[in-house]
Amino acid sequence: MGVREAGAGSRAAARRAGADVVRALRSRWRTATMAAGWSYPGDWPLAEVDEVCAAVLDTADPAAALYRLGGARAEAGAGLAETLLDLAALHAVLAEPPGSTGIVSPNVDAIPARMMRATALGWGDVLTDQAASCAADNPLTGLATGAYLRTRLREVYAEARTSGRQDHLLVLVSLDLTRTSGWSRVVAMTLLADALREVFDSGQTVASVGPSVAAVLVKKDVRLHRAVLNLRLLTADRLAVDPHVAPAGPVKVWLEPLPATYEEAIELITSLGR
Repeated sequence: MGVREAGAGSRAAARRAGADVVRALRSRWRTATMAAGWSYPGDWPLAEVDEVCAAVLDTADPAAALYRLGGARAEAGAGLAETLLDLAALHAVLAEPPGSTGIVSPNVDAIPARMMRATALGWGDVLTDQAASCAADNPLTGLATGAYLRTRLREVYAEARTSGRQDHLLVLVSLDLTRTSGWSRVVAMTLLADALREVFDSGQTVASVGPSVAAVLVKKDVRLHRAVLNLRLLTADRLAVDPHVAPAGPVKVWLEPLPATYEEAIELITSLGR
């Protein structure tokens, strides 16, 4: 056998050995994940799984492969908790001594921060893209999204250019969520959303523009000041029923004239959402 043939043979053998190691890791990872309670075994195998196996066995940083795996899990419908449990199974397998065949116990809290961050970011970015492309309202509060409000503002400014006058303004509403914590913040915004929809129930755009701020795009009307007063009273009543959310009030309500241009209006909405 010539030197060239011998070299080619050794490289092929090395590739086969490398592929065997990847398959072994993949098999142990899958077994650990299934034992931990993965819901749909048929959904587990993905091309990104093999990429992660190859990356963690290499000296390269596996963050990029883990990011892609997180995104692929989200696209396949896996929740974040299940995705992180799968990652914990991989970490538990990797922590075992070489050649070990024993049962491992995945522990999400033991995942290194860098691995968890890369996977969670990949999962979250896909969910964010999906939400932005298909949802017009917030599933928790029922308020329209900021993206929908921007669409409505574009239409309002186009209408104003045609008519030569601006007939709309914003009613802005905010709560002080620094005085609440955890789930109480969501409850407070949900109660505010209910009050907003009850007061502004004639086709106005009622949207969330930040964690503690909502906006109503309304036509100028002499009855608007009474509506604002009713909103203050109704929100106070809603918040008072729960001592955990009451500190978020009283609600702050003010009228905001629309800026001269659509671009300035978007800057206003963006600043309020921070």
